[in-house]
Amino acid sequence: MAIVESKKSYDPRLLLFYALLGALLLILVAGLAFRQLVRTDEYVEREKVQNQRRVLIPGPRGNITDREGRVLVGNRARFSAVLHLAELRLEFRRELIQIVRNYRQMEREIRPSGRELESLARAAVAQRYLDRVNRILGRTDRVDPDALDRHIGQELLLPYILVDDLSPTEYARLLEQLPVRGPLQVYNASMRSYPYGSAAAHALGYVGANDELPASDIEGEDLRTFHIRGTIGKDGLEKVYDDQLQGQTGGIIYRVDPAGFKIDPPLYRQKPQQGANLMTSLDIDLQLVADRAMQGLVGGLAVIEVSSGEVLALCSKPDYDLNELSPRMSTATFKRINDEGGWFNRAVNGLYPPGSTFKIVTSCAALRADVISPAEQLTCNGYYQVGTRLFECHDRHAHGQVDLRKALALSCNVYYYQLGLEAGVDALAGEARRFHLDRPTGIELNETRRMNVPDPAWKKKTGAGGWNPGDTANMSIGQGALIFSPLQMACMIASFARGDSLTVPTILHQPGRSPSGKFPRVPLELSASDYQAVIDGLERVIGIGTGKLARVEGVRVAGKTGTAQIKKDGQNLNVAWFVCFAPVEKPEIAIAIALEGGEPDVEYGGGRHGAPVARAIMQEYFAKKERRPAAGPVFRISPQP
Repeated sequence: MAIVESKKSYDPRLLLFYALLGALLLILVAGLAFRQLVRTDEYVEREKVQNQRRVLIPGPRGNITDREGRVLVGNRARFSAVLHLAELRLEFRRELIQIVRNYRQMEREIRPSGRELESLARAAVAQRYLDRVNRILGRTDRVDPDALDRHIGQELLLPYILVDDLSPTEYARLLEQLPVRGPLQVYNASMRSYPYGSAAAHALGYVGANDELPASDIEGEDLRTFHIRGTIGKDGLEKVYDDQLQGQTGGIIYRVDPAGFKIDPPLYRQKPQQGANLMTSLDIDLQLVADRAMQGLVGGLAVIEVSSGEVLALCSKPDYDLNELSPRMSTATFKRINDEGGWFNRAVNGLYPPGSTFKIVTSCAALRADVISPAEQLTCNGYYQVGTRLFECHDRHAHGQVDLRKALALSCNVYYYQLGLEAGVDALAGEARRFHLDRPTGIELNETRRMNVPDPAWKKKTGAGGWNPGDTANMSIGQGALIFSPLQMACMIASFARGDSLTVPTILHQPGRSPSGKFPRVPLELSASDYQAVIDGLERVIGIGTGKLARVEGVRVAGKTGTAQIKKDGQNLNVAWFVCFAPVEKPEIAIAIALEGGEPDVEYGGGRHGAPVARAIMQEYFAKKERRPAAGPVFRISPQP
């Protein structure tokens, strides 16, 4: 029997292998397809984040102007000599190779690390460029290797500043002698400029460095971002209106190489825009006169337009030159200003007993309470006894028979002791509150809330015991626990000049504004004859009384002097007050001044020291009215919305 041997043409075990291989290939193809087709956007985004960088550029701040459009705070060019580090990569590499060779030839046992060698190489290259600048400008500046390393580690895409804040002459020399193209260039930035130096320094405020730039409208939020340093308001109007003044941030997106150096040209660019302008109510002519008149004095003053409540001048001394704080403030500058007491805004935050200027409030309280008539006479023997205590008149002389007009003109304390005691503490405190002297004025600045109108409840709350008649006598002449700011007293006298009891001041120019702001006007509620009697007395202060040094030729001025006492550094000092308004027949301008005496227990009065300051301001105000043309175009920087 023959045996037939058969053989299959394939091995069944290979089918399983082929199936497994096919499945793996299918999975691979599916995976590739998924990544290429489905996750394309994700990988593109990863590539972008890895290879692109964003640079934010601050927009210039808006200008701050006076009421006539004259720039009080602006921007000026700030020139710097800078290095564009991306263009120095080959030089850094060559220098590093040379330094390594030098160390090898020296055969030293201890050698710097690779990172230290790189730092030496970069500093050497940067110093060569700085030496070129030094030769042109006659300087001897040196590169700080640590600062250069920090810049490369944190701000590689930004220019590295070799010499900052070049003078115009230095800028011109570099432009003339440096090549148009190359890593060493002159960089132009913007910095705050103050054409009038220290004028209205506390009101205008200053700015500080800011690395957090708003960038909601700039592409590339997910990219690593570098910030060219901007500014932020730190005090005054610069702080209060920072959002308006801030410029619109610009931005640039660069592609970078693996080392982080930028590759030109940019992929995206949005130019920064300047911020909106701010028009203040200040009049720089009056402000400069006030500054000169206050030179060498310590205190504050406020000048208010009676019809609108707009602040025409706000001065506090000592102060500081705002240009010393831009582009940055040195430690020495800060210490000097601090030691001089220049940071404190005495016009808005300085609190002093008002002295005899408060007699205006006492007069209104007594007349409204109907405890006296303007023509009624009281006797002044030079002192007045309250309980067991003798209260002297201000000049320690007997004034004899005194009515309201004469009492104001001569600032007779004895008359007002009697008036205040007859009216009572509640009437005095209530009238002070009607003039809103117990609260901040509402001006658009950082304002104190520590002003005080005392009464029995207040004294009891402070643990100082019960209220007594002597407290009322003191209060009637503006002494004791009464404390107000010069701005508050300027609002009081402006309100009185209009026949009102409320002025809400503003430091912004708002044509057609009500002097009480958004609040309804509050009438003084004095009869016409009583009101006129007080006006007459205040006008006599200037004509024959204690305020003669405030006379202005051809102008009827009404005012009141005052002297109060404060404790400062353990010493008893006088505060000289003067408040006034003019012209009497149609009030336009109101002024309040408080000056701190410099020597303990030395007479320092409002008539002698405050009145001349007010006179200088009023002379400029009315002289300017004479100079101003009746009609014609006015060119100004308009405030932007």
